[in-house]
Amino acid sequence: MTRRSLLAIIGAARLAAQKDQSVPKDAFYNLPPNLPVPKDDGAARHLTGMRVPAITLSSTANRRVNLADLARERTVIYCYPRTGAPGQPVPKGWDDIPGARGCTPESCGFRDHYSALQTLHVRVFGLSTQTTEYQREAVERLHLPFEILSDADFRLTNALRLPTFEFDGVRLLKRLSLILADGKIEKVFYPVFPPDRHAEEVIAWLAKK
Repeated sequence: MTRRSLLAIIGAARLAAQKDQSVPKDAFYNLPPNLPVPKDDGAARHLTGMRVPAITLSSTANRRVNLADLARERTVIYCYPRTGAPGQPVPKGWDDIPGARGCTPESCGFRDHYSALQTLHVRVFGLSTQTTEYQREAVERLHLPFEILSDADFRLTNALRLPTFEFDGVRLLKRLSLILADGKIEKVFYPVFPPDRHAEEVIAWLAKK
């Protein structure tokens, strides 16, 4: 795929997103200025080339998804800490954590560029350690055309040794994305910043494959 074709795909996705006035915006949609930029702490360096384990997770589509099955075809899994809920303020101290803020903009970015990813024959899943019930609200509210997987029991997180952090006594995933193919982790994006432009970053990498 040429650079011109890639830019055309991204441009069309942006235009479609601007025309979609039915998508609600909440306090978590816009990123505040001067957020701290996350640095690569090396916590994801071991992931590239790892075989994807046959771990089954719950999906917002009311089904169980085997990660090893997903890895048979090229699949993007973007992992994020947690989405906020409508009407709730941003937790105190959240914006001070490098890379924490931006889960809703990131999800909306993959939503707005979903057609471009389909053109590249790539499947998309989100993943967090929140429950499926909590995730399903976000999927419906944000009109996400793809499924979110729940690793509330940390089975995949522990098996792959994904980077995590704690906030208010709750263990959460650090933001990263995995590209799966041929049963393995083909590519890791870590750290991810800014999250609202990450879908475009992923598309640019995939277009070169």
